[in-house]
Amino acid sequence: MADSSGTVTTAESRARGIRATGRRRKGPTRRRRALTITLCALVSVVLLGGAGLGYVYFKLNGNLKGVDINAALGHDRPQNVDDGSMDILVMGSDSRAGKNGEYGKDEGGARSDTAMVVHVFKGHKKASVVSIPRDTLISRPDCTTKDGKNVPGEQRAMFNTAFEVGGPACAVKTVESISGIRMDHFIEVDFTGFKKLIDALGGVDITTTKAINDRNSHLHLQPGHHTLDGEQSLGLVRTRHGVPGGDGSDLGRIQLQQTFLKALMNQVKNVGVLTNPTKLYDVADTATKAITTDTDLNSVSELTGLAKSLGSIGSENIDMVTLPVTYDTANPDRVVPLTRQGKKVWDALRNDRDIPKSAIKGSAGDQGGTGKYVK
Repeated sequence: MADSSGTVTTAESRARGIRATGRRRKGPTRRRRALTITLCALVSVVLLGGAGLGYVYFKLNGNLKGVDINAALGHDRPQNVDDGSMDILVMGSDSRAGKNGEYGKDEGGARSDTAMVVHVFKGHKKASVVSIPRDTLISRPDCTTKDGKNVPGEQRAMFNTAFEVGGPACAVKTVESISGIRMDHFIEVDFTGFKKLIDALGGVDITTTKAINDRNSHLHLQPGHHTLDGEQSLGLVRTRHGVPGGDGSDLGRIQLQQTFLKALMNQVKNVGVLTNPTKLYDVADTATKAITTDTDLNSVSELTGLAKSLGSIGSENIDMVTLPVTYDTANPDRVVPLTRQGKKVWDALRNDRDIPKSAIKGSAGDQGGTGKYVK
């Protein structure tokens, strides 16, 4: 499956600019809607068909959950550069609470199983995606929980603990401290919601060139073509140990996640959701129950505006990379950022430029090669 690093008034101004851009653009075609489905865990595209349907509109609005990131973080954030670009932190939650308990013991908190910083370039014709390994050791900043409790910062903390100790606001603050980039939006998807969403879409087609067997993620696939249901899709994007050539780390899993997302985007063009009202409603209902967003996206109308503004980006216009890292010398099960190369990545996005290939060269995340076994 299985993210960056000003005032509220500036952020609101930028948000209005994004919505205005959405109104001026022509409505997206089925092909052009693919990126938004991925960015919002397949949400925004399906909302387009339900936005004016009265009861359906209010029903879907009632499904949505929002977190006021701006209020939680205040003014101590990177400058919001209003240049027409947009940065979105997309996270997958690995909470074992409730229906997610089948994936492991509930230890009292959720962690970010997946984290992607999605940079949409000015003009909204292309995007870059930077995956942040959950095992990355970082300097986590001081955070405040939703209950107002202060959580001291920590050196050499695993990146995914930010979400665990301080929720979405702490995750956003941590990404912003790493990247120096202000996040315009936040979107979270949980295990159960992801599974149901894939099932509602009718599955995702992939081809494996090698057998994949991972008892931890309950995934067993022989070489060949497969239509993965929700359970299998979740297994694929979570697997660490079952892929030939993998090292059991989060780095190989990220490559699988990126490959899966592109396969998903390509398939969405042909699933027929937008021509089948019943299926459209099922997908929209499932999708809006599956996500938590920042409060600026916490309505059908806002998600619709986002969908329209991003509608022209297809999978061929997305560059996906992993944050440059190397294995930690004190603990080979962890990775640490490559400072110089990471700066190249974040500087490129901050200046709305393509990520240079030199930023990724030599990174441990560029050497696993597990993504080539799935297409």
